[in-house]
Order: sequence, then C-alpha cells, then structure tokens
Amino acid sequence: MARKYFGTDGIRGKVGEGAITPQFFLQLGWAVGKVLAEQQGRSGNGTVLIGKDTRISGYMFESALEAGLIAAGVDVGLLGPMPTPAIAYLTRTFQASAGIVISASHNPYGDNGIKLFNTQGTKLADEVELAIEAQIDKPMTTSSKLGKARRIPDAEGRYIEFCKGTLPWGFSLAGLTIVVDCANGATYNIAPQVLSELGARVVAVGDQPDGLNINLNCGSTKMNQLQKQVLESHADLGIAFDGDGDRVMFVDDRGEVIDGDQLLFIIAAYRKMHEDGCSGVVGTLMSNFGFEKGLESMGIPFERAKVGDRYVIEAMKNNAWLLGGESSGHIVCADVTTTGDGIISALQVLKALMAEQQSLYDLKQRMQKMPQVMINVPVVKRINVEEDKSVQNAIAEAERRMEGNGRVLLRPSGTEPVIRVMVEGQQHSLVSELAHELAEIVGKALS
Repeated sequence: MARKYFGTDGIRGKVGEGAITPQFFLQLGWAVGKVLAEQQGRSGNGTVLIGKDTRISGYMFESALEAGLIAAGVDVGLLGPMPTPAIAYLTRTFQASAGIVISASHNPYGDNGIKLFNTQGTKLADEVELAIEAQIDKPMTTSSKLGKARRIPDAEGRYIEFCKGTLPWGFSLAGLTIVVDCANGATYNIAPQVLSELGARVVAVGDQPDGLNINLNCGSTKMNQLQKQVLESHADLGIAFDGDGDRVMFVDDRGEVIDGDQLLFIIAAYRKMHEDGCSGVVGTLMSNFGFEKGLESMGIPFERAKVGDRYVIEAMKNNAWLLGGESSGHIVCADVTTTGDGIISALQVLKALMAEQQSLYDLKQRMQKMPQVMINVPVVKRINVEEDKSVQNAIAEAERRMEGNGRVLLRPSGTEPVIRVMVEGQQHSLVSELAHELAEIVGKALS
C-alpha cells in the first residue's frame, strides 16, 4: 500500500497547507486512537503521550490531536514542550501505547509536523503507519467510551534525571564553562539544567522562546551566535541544539564548529580506547570521507546508510552496532537510548572530554576532515542522473583526477526540488573546481 501522508520522518509541512491543518490533526488523532485501540490487548496501557516544541502552532495542533484521540476512546497524557527524544523516553517509561511529537525539527516556525513512537520508544512499524493511513480517510465516529486527558507535571524532571543517569556515578563538569544554544526550542529549559546540575557554569542563549523565534538565527543550523558567545564568554566550549532537540553541534574554545561526524568520532574513539570497545559505526552517504578514514585507522568498522535516522538505526540493528549518526548532528547511542538525542549525545562527548583531560580543540585533531563542497542544483525536469552519459562521464573524470583520494555523490533532496552535488577530497581547490564543473553538467542535464 502506497503512503499518502507519512514520509521517512513522519509528516511535515507548512502550517495551513496540505496535511498541516487542525482538521487533519483531529482526524489523525482519531485514526491513531482507533488503530491503537485495536492493539490494546497486545501492548501499552491505552494512553498516548503528546509533546511538542515551542512553535506557536503547537497549541492548536495539540488540542486537535487530543480531541481526536479522546473521540477514539483513548486516554491522553500531555507533556508540554519537550525534546523529541524525551517523548520517546517517556513513552517507554510510562509504557504508553504511543508517543506523538508535534514538531518540524530544525525548520522555521511557520512549519510543523508530527512524529510517532511506539511503546518501546522507537519509530512505529510500517504496518502500523499503513493502518493509520488507511484509517485517516474513513468517516470519523465518536467512541461510546470517551478517553480522558491529563497533564504530566513531573515529565521534565524525569527526563533531566534520566539524562544525568546515563553518566557514571560521581561524574562532574565542575570547572567547565559551557555556552548552550537552545534554538529557542524544546531544550530551552532542560539542557541548561542538566549541564548546571552536573556542575558546569552555563551561559544560555536561544532560551527565550516566544512561539515565533524557534531556529531563528540560532541553534545547530545557525552557529554564528554560539561561536561569538563562546569567544566573548571565554568559555571552554559551546553546544547547540536544534528546535526539537534531537540534533547537536559543538563549538570549541577557538570558536570553530565541530559537526556530527567529528562528535561521533570522538565518542567512538573514546569507547574503543577506554570502554569495552566499539563494534562499529553507521554513517550516511553524506558522512565525511575523513570520518571513514579516521575510524579505519582505529580498526573500527564503518558502514554508510541512506540519509535519515530511520536508515541509520536500521543499519545499526542489522549489524548489532551501538553507534550511528549524521554530519548534521543527529547521533544515536543505542546502548543509552532508542533514538537520536542531542542532550544524551552531548553528554557522551563531554564524558570523553573529561576522561581525556584535553581541550575539545585538541581532542578533535584525531580525525582530519577532508574538504567537502556541496552544491544544490535545481531540478527543472526529472531525469535519472545515474543513466545520463554526460553526468556519468563527468563523475568518472572527477574521480580519476582525485586519484582515489576522494568521493563524488549525487543525491536528490528529500525535502527540496534539487539534486545535491557533493565532492570531497584532500585538496580544497581541486574539490571546489570539480564540484562546480560537475554541478554545471548536472544543471544542463536537468534543464
């Protein structure tokens, strides 16, 4: 059965367009409730948790989902503004039938969307999503036994204690000054508390959400504010989250950005040297070639998956590996939690930092990123670039000129009408030249 609403990362779009309307969310809540009610005897306790980020539209969609679920006879637990991974954790903790996140992650406030977790705190199975899709378009009815809704006041505290509990007993960040950019999003209250309760001196920015400023010139996708604040505060490092808290990026004491590939390498290398080893790491097609080479030098197996946390987690499960992630800062530590978690990932990096007793700048030197240039080429007409001779000849020529010390990737975007042309290798000037030449050829083929 073809999917009509769910993508690889839930449902997402602009508020008021397509599926992102109160009417649809009402129908979706009812459909989720109806499907889950049929499974009540197999899992869960008949309650669905709802959390959200700080977008102003979240209030409206929360109410619509709540009404739909109650109409289907399902109880609702309201969590309020919480990071996406916190909702996954609390769904598992409360043994709820499902958890629903209202968020558009790193997108502007005018977007919104939905993610769903099962009772184990992982993504819903395909067959459940397909059942919900089939139910959405049916006429909505009201259950003879309505559900009830209640707020869960201690949700935030539970998650804070969980985050701290992922570290060894007695672990302390005392002596560190950390700037935290919360993107005016879901981590705005939780992340500073976690770090300060662990002993760090915390300087918080992007912690004043007003419903309209989520991800606005801040957070993990806009690092300038954090870089500036780290230098001005003479901080040891900076940490940036995205709007829903499942991504993280760092800044070292020199104001240099450290991305997801570098952070994941630091975690993997620490585990290899100090813990029970690192069985392997899953990256994506976009992971830096230097990341792959760095892991190889340490004897750590590496595999690339398609872009998207669903594919990363799937590859981790297939290999029985515990680490995976993306250069965007979406990192999964499967021995600690079930999904990408910005705060948990940050704590794993800080654990390595404190154990090594080095600055973050020095610690990152163990992996040398290769220059990478990516150009988005607009799609005017759809063609299969893998079958276009001019494009394939250009790729072969680029690879020949890099003499085996680089990589070329063409990837259609999952969210925009563009082809991403990426070239990486040892020499930045050559990489840039090849990327622009290849982008021009792809552009001609697409036009």
